[in-house]
Amino acid sequence: MSADRTLWLDALVFVLLVSALASPYLYERRAAHERNGRDLVLVLDASGSMGESGFDKSEPERRKFDAVRQIVRHFIDHRYDDNIGLVVFGTFAFGASPVTYDLQALGEILERVDVGIAGSSTAIGEGIAQAVRALSFGRAKEKMIVLLTDGRHNAGSVSPKEAVEAARRDRVKIYTIGIGSKGSFDETMLRRIAEETGGRMFASTDAEALQRVYRTIDELEPSPLRSEGRANRIPLYLYLVIAAASLLAGRMVYATGRGAWRF
Repeated sequence: MSADRTLWLDALVFVLLVSALASPYLYERRAAHERNGRDLVLVLDASGSMGESGFDKSEPERRKFDAVRQIVRHFIDHRYDDNIGLVVFGTFAFGASPVTYDLQALGEILERVDVGIAGSSTAIGEGIAQAVRALSFGRAKEKMIVLLTDGRHNAGSVSPKEAVEAARRDRVKIYTIGIGSKGSFDETMLRRIAEETGGRMFASTDAEALQRVYRTIDELEPSPLRSEGRANRIPLYLYLVIAAASLLAGRMVYATGRGAWRF
């Protein structure tokens, strides 16, 4: 073995050992029935008022709904092991996506939802009822709704009270978020919805505050993949150590045959 090859081999072994010390890992892509997370439905207000601008101070001309959509998309992308669905409401509510583990597809659906797609009014009760129905098809032990609105309940055939009763029967926790200026949404009602289901109510006056809200919810309800060392986190350091040891062994055997070995 030439001196140049020996030098490169020594360098490769060194790199492998240093990489092993960094404890690299991968997340395993698991089948839906093997996932460890909770079932979660995002309920978004797409009424006419969500088309107003001024919510994002960094981009004053940007529509409120566009700012919300970006923040929600980031939240989805970091839930890892949860099954997530999407309900959109305005004058009526509809399930834009069933509860799914395909978060990439869910994100694409979210991008296609827009203001006015369900009418211009605010049917909060129907939004919750549709979310509870979507969650009824799941098998997860933990079920959760994150409801966001910038208005007051004024439409739909289901009252918020009826929807909350259904959520309580199914043990569904609801986090509520009111966005916009104080008084534009029914804070009392949103607080009652959250408290009666074991959740929590938040208020956000701008996009930056809303980002903090979703981070808080993420911390309060962490994805099991991050909060527990479950099997779908695959450590890679052992493979690197084995590779380095194999190279060293081969180098030792070669050098021993020549009557000398050094590293």
